[in-house]
Amino acid sequence: MAESRYVNGGYLERNPSWHSEDSPVKAAWIDAVLRRNSLDPKSVAEIGTGAGGVLAGLQTLRPNSRYIGFEISPQAFSLAQSRAKVDLDFRLEDMILTGRSGYDLLLAIDVFEHVPDYIGFLRALVNRATYKLFHIPLDMSVQMLLRRGLFQDIRRNLGHLHYFSRETAFDTLADCGYEIVDWNYTFWSRELPDLPLRTRIANVPRRLLAGLNEDFAVRMMGGASVMVLTR
Repeated sequence: MAESRYVNGGYLERNPSWHSEDSPVKAAWIDAVLRRNSLDPKSVAEIGTGAGGVLAGLQTLRPNSRYIGFEISPQAFSLAQSRAKVDLDFRLEDMILTGRSGYDLLLAIDVFEHVPDYIGFLRALVNRATYKLFHIPLDMSVQMLLRRGLFQDIRRNLGHLHYFSRETAFDTLADCGYEIVDWNYTFWSRELPDLPLRTRIANVPRRLLAGLNEDFAVRMMGGASVMVLTR
């Protein structure tokens, strides 16, 4: 089964850091959305917390809140535990099955593209918190379709089972009962650390196209995700 890679060590083998080097940037992206919408959640949960770096980074930016991260991978949970402290806790459990709820904010950062039944997953979360914040990779672009092997690489190395454009991501959330409050693109291809040379080269046409039309640039060249705040 595709999800077994997260419990048998297969995902950790391909991603030894569990992408923790990206966490400070992602925490800053989340903080920017909350500031823009004048939100100050006092209880924040994260499903699929991974190595816990996003919550740790968010606690640095917003130290007066309580944070709890849920993770099904024993390997990721072990990494996250090293970050646990006062008001920052991690649980090795499936939040969907436990029924935990009542949070001000629930984060699902680069998560549901990994879940086989992503529709069921989203429907199960819709009433777990007042606000829900999703970060969704936009894998569906013209470049991805034209370059042979990229989808297979993403599936094999990153574990993405589903591929979204902005429109299909928004429609999925709406179909599952979410009301979109705010959204913005995030550009991993520009802002995440230690990007490979080919990504930096591709950023040249990405920036040129974005100067003309940002939506068109994302559709053509990819290199972006979308951050979506919902109720």
